[in-house]
This record gives sequence, C-alpha cells and structure tokens, in this order.
Amino acid sequence: MLNLVKKFWKEEDGQGLTEYGLILGLIAVAVIGALGLLSGQIQNVFQQITGALGGN
Repeated sequence: MLNLVKKFWKEEDGQGLTEYGLILGLIAVAVIGALGLLSGQIQNVFQQITGALGGN
C-alpha cells in the first residue's frame, strides 16, 4: 500500500496540463482586467465607427 501511495506522489503526468491551465487562467484575468480599464476608450472607438458609417 505504501508503494502505491509513493507512486501516485511521484507521478507527474498531469503536472504539465495543470501548469498550462494556470497560465491560461492568469492570461484570462489579465485580459479581463485590461478590457475593464480600457472599456471607455473601446466604447468611444465603436461610437466613432458607427457615426462614420451613418449610424446613430
């Protein structure tokens, strides 16, 4: 039983996938934060585009 526990403790097959998941999560948080900070400027750009195309 002790050997089985040691085997699971040393097994690293899922480690790479976990690291990729953490990196993806950090990137998602950074993108959401950047969009939150730039939301006013993004809205202004779309309003200018809409005005140039003859919209409201």
